[in-house]
Amino acid sequence: MTVRGSESAYLPDLLRGNTEALLLFLIKEMGHTYGYQLIKEIGRRSEGFFRFKEGTVYPTLRKLENSGLLQGEWREMPNGQERRYYRITEAGIEFLQKKLAVWESFSTAMNLVFKPAKP
Repeated sequence: MTVRGSESAYLPDLLRGNTEALLLFLIKEMGHTYGYQLIKEIGRRSEGFFRFKEGTVYPTLRKLENSGLLQGEWREMPNGQERRYYRITEAGIEFLQKKLAVWESFSTAMNLVFKPAKP
């Protein structure tokens, strides 16, 4: 499925309510990961449809960490720089499961409405 032709055609409000779920899902799947890697992975998986900026991702990661849904730790890179890696907590997994269930119900209902009416 290619979504490239629809680049930036989504409403920011649709994404805003789902940014946390996207980040939590990827962190759960990828294990320990860092913000910039998440930005690149979201862009790659969405075939460029989603173009997250650092100003969106890092505050959301901090919020998730402060809420106990993520745990972060600083790691020193071979070049001496430090990078903050995140992993999902048990509370984060529970939160993600609830968000995914809500999304599934929502998208099912939307698809039902979008079906052509039967005569």
